[in-house]
Amino acid sequence: MIRRRTLLAGLGAGLTLGPLSGGARAQGAPVTIRMGSLKLIHSIAPSFYERFTPAGVKVEVVPFESPTECKNAVVTKSVDFGTFGIAAATLGAAAGEPLVVIASTCNRGMAVIARKDSDIHAIKDLRGKRVAIWPGSTQEVFVLERMRMEGLSVKDITPVRVSFSEMHIALARGDVDAYVGAEPGPGVSLASGVGQLVEYPYGTEMGSLNMVFGAHRDTLAERPDLVRTMLEIHRKATDFAAGDREAMIAMAVAKLGQKREALERSAPNVELTWRLGPDEVRQAGAYAQHMLALKQIKRLPEPGFIDTRFVDAMGRA
Repeated sequence: MIRRRTLLAGLGAGLTLGPLSGGARAQGAPVTIRMGSLKLIHSIAPSFYERFTPAGVKVEVVPFESPTECKNAVVTKSVDFGTFGIAAATLGAAAGEPLVVIASTCNRGMAVIARKDSDIHAIKDLRGKRVAIWPGSTQEVFVLERMRMEGLSVKDITPVRVSFSEMHIALARGDVDAYVGAEPGPGVSLASGVGQLVEYPYGTEMGSLNMVFGAHRDTLAERPDLVRTMLEIHRKATDFAAGDREAMIAMAVAKLGQKREALERSAPNVELTWRLGPDEVRQAGAYAQHMLALKQIKRLPEPGFIDTRFVDAMGRA
């Protein structure tokens, strides 16, 4: 379904940041790259892009509230690149949209959280409970698979449609007994004493795959120099943020408006990464198969949905 594409001849030699737009560079005007990014700690790397942007290039980070919105912006070419969940990417590709995943953004970043005073201590304890789940999300596929592994199905719970940003509030009010959330929500619930950790749901064949980096198919074909430049910026910013947790937390506090103590709980559950290797390709394939089984998609994405050429080249440089 998804195959690891072979490195094209001469790609490695093209890693040097050559001219991106001959006319604009010749006239001294900067090349502007529009980068879609979610308002989550998972997607904090773009906030560090500026310090790693080469001369003659400007990255304009465009914030989005939901993965689907960001994915749609890539598909419509409103932005040049975007970060969003593997769920949004797979849904788009399975529907025939000209979307290609070319790098990773973040692994982990998910958690199943229950009320502090509840009797929910494991996935099997969700039976008969009100559980907040965002339909069509990466988290939904992960928790449904974990439930299946424990002998449960969605019929054994009362799923409640709640957005990620509202899950902590819904738990605190008592509207739900538990939720399947995205950081920093779980960190907020844990730091405030409202919630308790049930599980980080990474014990499936999908591993901890979460957010990816995508582009329009036309961009790869028509502007490969732009792709290489953007991914080099993404790589440097991601490695910096991943290697300096204090800088990552400080930036998240500034950009997300969350309390430091909550983000300090969230940060260990967030693995920033740009790498897109055989394990990630295999996990994405398993994820798509689960989406097909759940009837979230009608067919699997076409071959080429994941293109590792550019990260392969960076890894060999």
